[in-house]
Amino acid sequence: MRSLEGYTPERVRALVDSTRQVAAALRAIFGRRLHETPVTAQLLAEDVLELALERAGVSRPSIVPIEATAALAMLLLEDSGILTVHFAGLPPGTSSLLFKFIPPETLARFGGPDALAKAVDASLGRLASLVGDAEKIRRLLLGDAAG
Repeated sequence: MRSLEGYTPERVRALVDSTRQVAAALRAIFGRRLHETPVTAQLLAEDVLELALERAGVSRPSIVPIEATAALAMLLLEDSGILTVHFAGLPPGTSSLLFKFIPPETLARFGGPDALAKAVDASLGRLASLVGDAEKIRRLLLGDAAG
């Protein structure tokens, strides 16, 4: 309820504008693979896996697309402290990596939209180094419980 109390039309416009700035920065890196709606930017799980495989030079995946998204979300958290909805306790209802309603003050503290996009790109590069090994992905996601 407190969260909803803070949402005014102006705040929603600011959140959408901030998200659009991030979308533009992500689009500069990921091109056609970035999918957009009026209020979100998304990297589809299939594209996350395909990008990681391409970067790794691997033709046969050891994981499925939703695992690739989960791994990328974990790497973003580990590498840059970026908490996505995948780890916020609310399933996003999609296997895609979702960028939505990014607070402008949070984006500014992070260094702006280009810094965020570069962080996503860097974590995707790290995912590429793991994508051929399902056991490494399991350990990334589950820690010691994967054993």
